[in-house]
Order: sequence, then structure tokens, then C-alpha cells
Amino acid sequence: MAFLDGQTLADIGEFGLIARISAILGERGAPGALEVGPGDDAAVIVLGEDPRVVATTDMLVEDRHFRRDWSSAYHIGRKAAAQNLADLEAMGARPVALLVGFGAPGTTQVRWAEDVARGLADEAAQAGASVAGGDTVGSERVTISVTAFGALDGRVPVTRAGARPGDVVRVAGRLGWSAAGLALLQHGDPVLIERHAGLVDFHRSPQPPYGAGRLAAEAGATAMIDVSDGLAADLQHVLDASGVGAEVDLSGWADDVLAAAAADLGVTSDAWQRTGGEEHALVVVAPPAATGVPGRAIGRIVDGSVIVWADGAALRSGFDHFGGST
Repeated sequence: MAFLDGQTLADIGEFGLIARISAILGERGAPGALEVGPGDDAAVIVLGEDPRVVATTDMLVEDRHFRRDWSSAYHIGRKAAAQNLADLEAMGARPVALLVGFGAPGTTQVRWAEDVARGLADEAAQAGASVAGGDTVGSERVTISVTAFGALDGRVPVTRAGARPGDVVRVAGRLGWSAAGLALLQHGDPVLIERHAGLVDFHRSPQPPYGAGRLAAEAGATAMIDVSDGLAADLQHVLDASGVGAEVDLSGWADDVLAAAAADLGVTSDAWQRTGGEEHALVVVAPPAATGVPGRAIGRIVDGSVIVWADGAALRSGFDHFGGST
């Protein structure tokens, strides 16, 4: 089959691509999630007895959200799935299924597209979900749109709007790793990229704390959000929705891996942890008496409207899709 290695999407056509992707997804699906999966006019998704559906969608555009010279197709697929699955976790939902829209030039290698599908399916399976189907189209650059569906299983959804003064602010997952990985790739030194491969790989395919959102919801979390645009920006979204402020202290968040990379680049890791996007860690706000809440405490909710940093920093920064930073 070696003669097929150089095939492009134009060579096999839309239906040939769909057949190949359907075969890959069929090998990797989570059992029981789908009654009807890829290959029909629409999917039938088994959500459970609770009739409510939690749904979210995101897009990734080549050279805006990923670069093919920095990330493999497999990593790009995992990243596309992870950022949507993290949104479900932030609502306290159980991930069930993904629908994927995939656009690419006809000159794209078939194997590359298949690897995207493998990444999507493997990341979904890690969260207990399946890829239920989607659509393909020719486009000038690679674009991946993912819609994720989750089930609440009788739980109350946790929104951004429930934080109350006195609640504890926690973070489950990593802070700063994706931003550090991006900085290393931008710096471009292959020795440093290899030395800090864990950070670079984290940027290529983030690692949301799957299951933490459901644990937090069961423990009585009052508000949650995933860190997609940076801790400062995303926590501020919670404060805006809840009509409160927060006091935050990251001085106890020692991270030797980040510190080593920062030293090699001649910078400090503070900005990575506070404003770095695409972390997909989970900010969890919960009453101080709540037990079993996942994550590390970084502060508390107070009266007010903004974040007050323990070291006096004044920032509200994060990624904005139309303006760069905010």
C-alpha cells in the first residue's frame, strides 16, 4: 500500500475521505455513546435519562490557532477536541459526542487528514466521548469546527454566574504550560524545544483535567470556567457574570518546569501563568466548607468587580480573537 502514501484529498474525493475517516472513528468510539454513528444522514446520540443537552462549539483555523510546521496532524486533532471537551467540563457535564466540520485544500495529503481524525477520536475517547460524524469541504486553508455534546446526568449545570463572596477560587490542571510551549516555538531554538519538550507538547495538544468538572459540580461548585484565553481574562468573566471581585495569590504555585524554561528564555514565568491562553485548566469556585473540590486554592471571592492580585499587579489580559489581547 506504499503507493497510496502520496495521495491527496483531490485524488480520493469527498466520499473517499468520509469513508476513510468513518473507518478510523469506528475503531476508536466510546462504547454506548452512539446509537447511529458516522455514515448516515445524521447521528443518534445516547445521552441518558436526563433530557437536557449541554452543547458547545469552537473553530480552529490554520495559522491562527495552529501551524502545520509546529504541530502534527494528530496533535491538531487532539487540540480541536480538547478545547471543546473542556467547555463541557466547565459546566459539570459528562462529554458524550463530537460533531466535526473539516475543511482543507485538495492538495492536502490523505494521511494528514486521517491523522487529524485519529487525534480527534483519541482525545474524545480519553474524555469518554465519541466522534459522531460531521462534514467535509474544500477550503483554502485547513479549518476544523467541533461541536461537543454533554450530559448532566441529573446534575444542575454550573455556570459562570454563581460565585459569592467568601467562596474559594481553585484551579484544576496546569497554568502557563501552553504559553511557555508557544514561547519556545516562537523562539525557534531546536535545542530548547527538545529540552522542554513537555511544554511544547502541551501547547500542541493541551491536557484538560477530565472528570474534574463533574467532581466539582457534585461537591457543590458555584461557578466554573475553563482557561482558554488566560486565567486573568477567564476569571474576570466569572466575576463579571457573578457581580463580584476576587483576591488571587499565585505565589504558592511553584512550577520548576516553567521556571527552567523561563530561565532559558531570559524571562519570568508570571505572565505565562496569569495570561497564557489555551491551557484548558478549570477554574472552580466553591464554598469554603465544600469537600472533595478538585484543584489548588489560589484565592477567594470578595465584594467588588475585579481581580486584586496579591503582589499588586494590575492586569486584565488575555487572548481576543479579533483584537489580539484585551
